Formats: sequence, structure tokens, C-alpha cells
Amino acid sequence: MVWRGQSHKPCSCNTKAPKATGVPSGSPMLSGLKKLSLRILQDFGGSNSSLEKTSQLQGAGLHTRTGELWVQHQQERGNAGRTKESKLAALFEHPLYNIPIPEVTEKDKLFVVNPMEKFSLRSSKSDEWVSSSKAETLLPTGKTAYDTYPTWLKFHVGINRYELYPRWDPLLPTLLQDLATQRIISSVQKSGGTQLKLIMTFPNYGQALFKPMKQTRDQETPVDFFYFSDFERHNAEIAAFHLDRILDFRRIPPVSGRLVNITKEIRDITTDKKLAKTFFISPAGNICFYGECSYYCSTEHALCGKPDRLEGSMAALLPDKTLAKRRSWRSPWRRSYHKSKKAEWELNPNYCARVRETPPYDRGHRLLDLIDMTILDFLMGNMDRHHYETFEKFGNDTFLLHLDNGRGFGTHSRDELSILAPLQQCCSIKKSTYLRLQLLATQPYRLSDLLREALATDPLAPVLAEPHLRALDRRLGKVLVEVGHCLARAAHPDEVLVDDVGSWV
Repeated sequence: MVWRGQSHKPCSCNTKAPKATGVPSGSPMLSGLKKLSLRILQDFGGSNSSLEKTSQLQGAGLHTRTGELWVQHQQERGNAGRTKESKLAALFEHPLYNIPIPEVTEKDKLFVVNPMEKFSLRSSKSDEWVSSSKAETLLPTGKTAYDTYPTWLKFHVGINRYELYPRWDPLLPTLLQDLATQRIISSVQKSGGTQLKLIMTFPNYGQALFKPMKQTRDQETPVDFFYFSDFERHNAEIAAFHLDRILDFRRIPPVSGRLVNITKEIRDITTDKKLAKTFFISPAGNICFYGECSYYCSTEHALCGKPDRLEGSMAALLPDKTLAKRRSWRSPWRRSYHKSKKAEWELNPNYCARVRETPPYDRGHRLLDLIDMTILDFLMGNMDRHHYETFEKFGNDTFLLHLDNGRGFGTHSRDELSILAPLQQCCSIKKSTYLRLQLLATQPYRLSDLLREALATDPLAPVLAEPHLRALDRRLGKVLVEVGHCLARAAHPDEVLVDDVGSWV
């Protein structure tokens, strides 16, 4: 079965400044960022020979499947002793991880790139970018305007209807490295949300969402905590990105761990006056701050460095919503977020039948994508998936964005089977997902081993305590048991396993 998108209107590139851009209003950087967005991420809503040529160049740069590049990266990150026997490399060479996506046409791209615009800074001391009309006319032999783009911009222009990034993306190691090492020139608090998060800005206009460390790796969520009052964990964001990639969903933006200097990289450079007022020195002599938010933003829950070093996760930001609108969807299996009331799906075992009749779940693969997300959440132990997002340009025919995973990996000693309610009640799953789950339950590709290897390259390794890694294998077994129950009740396997691989397997 091949899923095709429907026709749609081109995205609107609004010039209005984003609310949470990470730089103060009226600054040269914000002005430059707006110019860059308009000039480079320009959707013409059509196609011509120049654009087609640029698309071919992008394809060559973004979609090259080369295991050598990835293995070389692992070697550079300190894994030289075991790259030859890398389970991750072997996994991504498996046929189940080489099922082709449909052909990506112009309308399937989030952005159609203006092929004539270079990305250039006026000088090393300036935050203004220069258009091609002011920059050098000639590029080095063999170079294109696309080659001048920073990695974060290449990541943005590579997003399409079917994937957030390719399986073998040569940009990924560089993007993760940038998140971990790029100089931070601005730190402001992100508005909204229940807990403190910061938006960090880099000299090349790249931005990242910083979630600070709130508790140690081995601290489990207390059994009496409600899911909606739990801490968000920086290491959960890092682990979720790698787990999502191992499952071949590729719906979480890249995330890297980073050790931040609170003094130099937050307090001394912030333009956020409200945030600036919350810094203090603790009795132990450590630099602390707490910001403003709905939960845990007080001196009792302050974030403190040692003395000013603080761990955190750095997630690459998606394109601003003024350039690539996203739609937020309330999950049909959202929890009640009430201390005593239950949601309808918890009371009605036939709840899925009603969901199947309700748009957008009444056609396409939206429900199956939601079940994919359910499996990811169960493996992590995340009970806090109340909403999800999609890119508005692609309508109903696209993937779900798996954002905000900080409440995963809170407990390893308990498995919350209610997270699997969509799978249990609907008894449907993509065939490709099921086959990959079966593969990840075998010894050569054991899920815990793969995630352990992936996380070993992160600057904050070890990212997860061993009990959390072992819990993954146990939970994966329970997912397969649930699918087995569905298959046992079905008249034919096709009623449960929805074929999205055809003759490729």
C-alpha cells in the first residue's frame, strides 16, 4: 500500500516575528533571521528548471545512504574499538530499514528552496546575513548556494511529507555536534508549558530548546505521584530521540546532551528580565535560578549548578510556525488530568469504534501513526501524551511529530499497560512496525543493546541508568504479546497487520 498526499495550497511565509525566537525584538539578529527566512525558505508554490536542479542537489546531499559516514562518526566520537561490530550499523542495513518512501515531489517538501540565495555573515563580529546580491558572486568550484547553509537550515529544508530526516542522514552527526558545542549568544525562557525551558540561540541563527537537569539518572518517579505533576527529564529527551530513530519513526527532532555554564551561557547573556530576576547563589555557593512557569518554578525547586555547570538536553527547533504552520491535535486517548475522574476511553472498551468514525482517523494512516506513537510512549513509560502536532501544509497525509518527551523514562520497575490502550482497543498496527518490533526482540538486534550503543556517543553518557535499558526489552515483549492477542482473535492477520510494505519484505 502506498500512501499519497492530496493537493494543497502552498505554505504562507508570514513575515511576522516569532514570539519565542530567542532574541530580543528589534535586534539585528532577528532582522537578519527574518530576511534569511524570506529569501531562502521561500515557497514559490510551483516548479521550474532552477528549482528542480536545486532539488536534485539537495537529494544528493541529504539522502545519501552511506554506512561509512555514520561509522566514521561513531569512530570519531570514541567508539573506535567496536564500530566494526556495530549493532546499529547492522540494524540500519537490514531490509526492514531500507523500505523506500514514496517519491518526494515538490508538493511533498516543507519548503521549496530559493536556489539563488547564499547564506553568509557580514563578518565574524556581525549578526547580519548578506544576500547573494551583496556577497561574493562566485562560489568555489562545484559548490552551490545550498552548500553555504548552516546545518540547522539544511535540516529544515530536508523535511518532507514522509519523514523529518532520512535514515542515513550525513547531516545528523554534524547537527548533534552543533547542538553540543556551538557558542550560545542568547538564552531566554520559552513561554508556556508547565516547567522551565530555555531557547538558546547560536551565532549562525540556529536555535535549540534547552531542558535542564532536575534529578539524577537513578531517581524513579514516586509511586504516589500523578503523571501530570512529575518532573520533566533532560535525559528522557535525549533517549527518546535515539529510541524514535531506532524504531525507524524519525519523528523527533535531533537532541543532544550538553553541559552548560549557567553564568556565562545563561545569566550573563539573557535579555529576559523576568528570568534574570530569579538567579541567586545558594548557601553552598552554587549558581541557581528558577524562572517562571506553572510548576516547579520557585526557590524550593531551583536549578543549581556545580558551582555553575548544569546538564541539559538541547533539541533542534523546528522551523518557526510563521514559516511552516503546525496544527495541534488533541489525542483521543488523552488522560483526564483529574485526580479522581477517568477519561471515556478508560470506561468504554469499544471506544476505538467511535474514533474510527471520527475525522481525521476515519481515513488514511493517522490512527496507525498514533498507535506507533503509543508504542514509543509505552516503551518509555510516558503517560503524558495529551496532544501531538502535524505540519499543516501536508494535511492528513503525513506523519505525527513526537514532541515533548520529558516525562518518559521516569520509572523502570513498573509498566503502565494503559498507555497501550489504542493498540489494545483498535487491534491494528502497521506491518512494518510489527516486523521491526519482532526484529528488535531478537538477540542480534536487542533493543536495549541498540539504545545503549546509540546513547554512548552523547556528551552526557551514560544517559540512562541500566534498569531503564533492561525495562525496554521487557516492555517490547509485552507489546508483542498484545499484538499476539489481537492476531489470535482476528479471522485473518490482515485485519490486524495493515500492509504498508507490499513486496519489499
